[in-house]
Amino acid sequence: MVNSPSIPAPADRRDRERPSPAASHVPSLGVANLNPFGDLHAFEHLSARMARSLRHVFEPLLRRAVRSWAEPVEVDRFAGYCAARRATGLTAWVPMTLSTGGSPAIVVIDGGFLLETMDLFFGGFGDAPMPLPTEFSPAAEAMLRRVAGAIAAPLAEAWGPLAGIGFDPGNPESNPSMLSAIDGEDAVVATRFGLSTGEGQSTFVDILYPVAALKPHAPQLTTKVHGKTAVPDPRWLAGLTRAVMTVKLPVRSVLAEPVVSLGMLLELKEGDVIPISFGPQVPVWVANRRLGTGTVGTANGQAAIRLHSIDPGFEEDFQ
Repeated sequence: MVNSPSIPAPADRRDRERPSPAASHVPSLGVANLNPFGDLHAFEHLSARMARSLRHVFEPLLRRAVRSWAEPVEVDRFAGYCAARRATGLTAWVPMTLSTGGSPAIVVIDGGFLLETMDLFFGGFGDAPMPLPTEFSPAAEAMLRRVAGAIAAPLAEAWGPLAGIGFDPGNPESNPSMLSAIDGEDAVVATRFGLSTGEGQSTFVDILYPVAALKPHAPQLTTKVHGKTAVPDPRWLAGLTRAVMTVKLPVRSVLAEPVVSLGMLLELKEGDVIPISFGPQVPVWVANRRLGTGTVGTANGQAAIRLHSIDPGFEEDFQ
């Protein structure tokens, strides 16, 4: 979770065994083939695009830099997937209605991670109640809808090159049996994304796609993915690089984010003072991406910030 002791990345991966990606599409004799999409290369590329977008979903919520990656894709029956999740305790299940129809996709989030995220978002230290509750409070459900809504847009963008599918989040559940639109025997494509803040143990967000709902898009999903073969024109590439380097991006710093009660907010009038406090270093943002931290001061008679650190992964956002 967010505030647990740091664990090396290889140990962060779940213990659940996954089928070998190279043979997961090979049917067994006498057993119904759950995967009609072949080698799942299209899903692997889709997951890689989505993993990058998840950083931008969770960094504003966690208020810190996030590292994200995609795990291997697998196909399983929904009942089998749920059985493997029971040991994790409280889990959030959020259906995502597909614009093309069929059973909804499902976003699956660890309950402890969600409660830590909610505590951080509202100014806490990322603490989750221990032991975890058996169901989500109305505030936690509202946070789930916020997270699912933030995931919906980049998820549709990631699907853009393959199929024009939009996603609309529904009501979250803490019990998968309450998801009436999907049956335990239904096959699902499970995509898993790892998230790490660099300070604690990683957590995972899963997105399940019902195989039946994706069958109309089988031609796109079974198309071989080809690598880049054409070499770009050096002059065109140099001109494009020069043009991109002239793009202007807004830079801002957040000195403080005071929190006031609704009662105090309604009673504010001209001349009232809202006290604020901030530490020696403040965050610096560039075009809604966190650049790093710095110290407030002056330079040439103007207010300025001296950068002390740059967040890892910042350069990747602009490449």
